[in-house]
Amino acid sequence: MTHLVSFAKEVDEDKVTPGVLGFIVFAAMALAVWALMKSMNRHMSRVDFTQVPDPKAEQGETAEQTEKAEQAGAEPADAETSGQGRKQG
Repeated sequence: MTHLVSFAKEVDEDKVTPGVLGFIVFAAMALAVWALMKSMNRHMSRVDFTQVPDPKAEQGETAEQTEKAEQAGAEPADAETSGQGRKQG
């Protein structure tokens, strides 16, 4: 016990330490970060990440496919469904 008293005398009184208030602030910040991470994890688990295809992008792709098919000399894939295509008979 006497060696603790001598240790207390060795501590420089001019030295600034965070003390109890610093620990309380640090602990409060750690708890706040933990609570925010838990909340974010809960909200992220509710998000549906399935992506719906953009109809405008699909129209652009079908137009590109039609142009490529016409350049290759073949009929477009959707020509029969649209009522256009070869003349019959």
